[in-house]
Amino acid sequence: MKRAFALLFTAILAVTICSAGGKKTSGGKPELVQAPVKPDNAPPFQAHPNPLNFPGVQYPRIEADSRVTFRFVAPAAQKVQVSIVNVPFDMVKGADGAWTYTSGPQAPGYHNYWMIVDGAVVVDPGTNAYIGYGHMCNGFEIPEPGVDFYTIKDVPHGNVVIKNYFANTTNAWRHIFVYTPPGYEKTLKTRYPVLYLQHGGGEDERVWTEMGRTNVILDNLIAAGKVNPFIVVMETSAVGAPGAGRGQGAGAAPAAPPAGGPPASGAARGGAGLGIGGPGGGAYGQFMTAELIPWIDANFRTLPDREHRAMSGLSMGGMQTASVTMANLDKFSHIGLFSGGASTGGRGGARGGAPGAPGAPAAAPAPAPAAPAPPDFATIYNGQMADPAAFNKKVKVLFMSAGSLENPDALKKHQEQLIAHGITNSYVYVSPGTAHEWQTWRRSLYSFSQLLFR
Repeated sequence: MKRAFALLFTAILAVTICSAGGKKTSGGKPELVQAPVKPDNAPPFQAHPNPLNFPGVQYPRIEADSRVTFRFVAPAAQKVQVSIVNVPFDMVKGADGAWTYTSGPQAPGYHNYWMIVDGAVVVDPGTNAYIGYGHMCNGFEIPEPGVDFYTIKDVPHGNVVIKNYFANTTNAWRHIFVYTPPGYEKTLKTRYPVLYLQHGGGEDERVWTEMGRTNVILDNLIAAGKVNPFIVVMETSAVGAPGAGRGQGAGAAPAAPPAGGPPASGAARGGAGLGIGGPGGGAYGQFMTAELIPWIDANFRTLPDREHRAMSGLSMGGMQTASVTMANLDKFSHIGLFSGGASTGGRGGARGGAPGAPGAPAAAPAPAPAAPAPPDFATIYNGQMADPAAFNKKVKVLFMSAGSLENPDALKKHQEQLIAHGITNSYVYVSPGTAHEWQTWRRSLYSFSQLLFR
C-alpha cells in the first residue's frame, strides 16, 4: 500500500512539474524555439572596458564595432602576441614598453584569449582567468544588443552548489557543480528532472556556469514560463585509474581536443582518461551509471527514472553524450549534441573544428566537405536506431546543433537521413553567425531546454 501511494505521488509530481513549457506541433511534438539574436533595429553599444576585467582596468577594451583592443606591458620582451581563440596575433610595442593590438570584429558572446610572451603562454594579469584549451585563459565578452536571455534579471534565482563526493569505483573524490532551480530549498516535497551537462575538451565542470551562464539562462526561462524547472549536474568527463579524480588533491585532467581548436602550447597534461566509447558508453558511461547518477538521486530530490533524465554536451562533451546515452537508453530519454557527437558520416557538420578568429589573416579556401555517406543504422549510435520504432519510443528528444560557420549542412542532411529512416524525434538548431564557440552553445542550451521534460 505504501509503495503504491509513493508511485502515485511521484506520478502526480511529474505531471505538476511538466505542465509548463512552450508550444507543440499539431502532432503533439514540441516545437523548436530559436534563440534570440540581435535585431536589426538594436541600438549600438558604446566602447567600454571588457566586463571581465578587474575594477578600474581599461584593457582589453571592447570597441563600438565589436573589435577588441589589447594592451600588455612587457618592456623587456622581444615578441608579444595575443592569442584569440587559439589564433596568435602579433602585438606592436610602444615607446612606453606597452604592446597593443586591435582585433577584427568579434562575434557576440564569450571568447578565450591569452598572451604569448617570447614564446611562453602568459595570463593577462588585469582580467579574470578561466579554464580552456587545457590551461588557464583570460576571457572577453562582446555584447549582443537587444538580446538578454543570458543576462541576470530581477527574477527568482536558483543556486549553483559545489559538492565533493567519493567514488568507490575510482577510489577518488569527485568535484561537481549542481544547479537547483528557484524554490528548490522551499518546496521540500517537490522532485525534479535532471540534465547532465558536459563540457568540451580542455575544460572542466566550471565552464557551463562561468562561460555558458547556464544558471542565468534557466532562471530567466523558468521565470518566463518557457521551461519546466529541472536540476543540472555539471561534472568533468575525466575518469580513470584510482586516485585520478578531479576532487581536492587529485591530479590534473588530460589534454583533449579543446572546444574551439587544437591544444595550445603547453596544454598537454597527464592524468585520467576521458573514457569515450566502448561497453556501457565507455569508462565514463560506466562511471555515470554506477556512481554519479545514484549519488545525485540519493542526495537531491530527483525524479529518478529515464523519462526525467537528460544528457547533453558541447564538442567533446557531445561525443561523450552520444556515447553514454546510446549505450544506456534505459536511463536517458532526452539527448543534446552541441557541436559534436552527431554521426554525420563526414568531416565538418556538427563536429566543428578549429575556426580562425575574426580578423585572422586570410587563408586559402578549404575544399567543400563531401556529402555525408548514407549511414549504417545497424552500427551508428550503438545500433540503437536499427529499430526506429523502438528508438522513437525510448527517446523523446534528439537535439543536434552547430554554429552557421561550422558547416551545418552535413548536420541538416543527417537529420533528413534520420527522418527517412523513420526517426521522428530529431531537432536541428543552427546558431546564426557563430562558429565553435560559447554563443553557439548558450543558444543551443536556450533552445534545447525548452524541449525537455514536456
